[in-house]
Amino acid sequence: MTRISALTIAAGRAEHLKNVVAGFQAQTVRPDELIIGVMQNEAYDGLPDTDFPVRQIFVTGPELPLAAARNAVAAAASGDLLIFVDVDCIPHPNFVFDYLSTSARHAGLLMGEVGYLPGGATSDGLDYARFEKLAVRHSDRQGPPTKGISKCEDYRCFWSLNFAIDRHSWTASGGFDERYVGYGGEDTDYGRILDERGIPIYWIKGATVYHQYHPHCMPPIHQVGSVVRNAELFASKWGHRTMEHWLYAFRLMGLIENTRTGIRILRDPDDADYALCSQMEDMPYASTRRVIDKLDQAQDQATGAARVAQVEKAQSVFLLPAAE
Repeated sequence: MTRISALTIAAGRAEHLKNVVAGFQAQTVRPDELIIGVMQNEAYDGLPDTDFPVRQIFVTGPELPLAAARNAVAAAASGDLLIFVDVDCIPHPNFVFDYLSTSARHAGLLMGEVGYLPGGATSDGLDYARFEKLAVRHSDRQGPPTKGISKCEDYRCFWSLNFAIDRHSWTASGGFDERYVGYGGEDTDYGRILDERGIPIYWIKGATVYHQYHPHCMPPIHQVGSVVRNAELFASKWGHRTMEHWLYAFRLMGLIENTRTGIRILRDPDDADYALCSQMEDMPYASTRRVIDKLDQAQDQATGAARVAQVEKAQSVFLLPAAE
């Protein structure tokens, strides 16, 4: 009998967390436990009642310790199957069942579907039929197949928002690199680790979560410092940076420059930057591509696949320090 550990990490977002807990209680196959990595000084109270134990463990630091918190909840878990969701993601009632049934046939890391909800979607509680009507898929992200399972051939697609991994594969991976603190980079680094160690990544149809609306910025201009620091950490490990799409957008906004000795931060974002990058109530998700297209006048020269190639080429200059 496979033992199932549901895992999440949280700082703030108390109402979102309550919906996550209620979502696990509503599962057709409930987890054996839920462990919450608490990245703040106070425990959460008033969480919904469940038929399974809920534990809170503290993982705090001067900046959000996202990588360390995921490692900590996994270390505290007793399950054979580890299922991770972000604190803003409500699991569909078949979520655990989908991961459990697929993991029985495929060892490695599994990634399910994500539907983005507009503001107010959860005001009347967990109405999954309504969620399915309202949810939209992210236009900038690859997703699961129309049915079944498919191998993910690009480690950069790994996204910790919603994934499951068997205990053996987790142990073999070594977990997330805890040197990544603050926002950005730890997911791509972990995907690269999986790739280097021959641990497969799969997309699966189902295992759906519904992402709850909250104000957000893309690119994450509120996290310029940690994005730059973590991009340089990634380069020190793997020989090139990551998050080049965010770095390119930061450069277009005049926030950073790429130099021979590394990325230099030029200024803090201002009100105009936030107005450009902020997600509004009528946007289910924020998009860096939308901001780049507004800022980059090259968009007038190409459309479709040609435009995508054009942007990727422009972004690629941030993979390495500037040349002489």
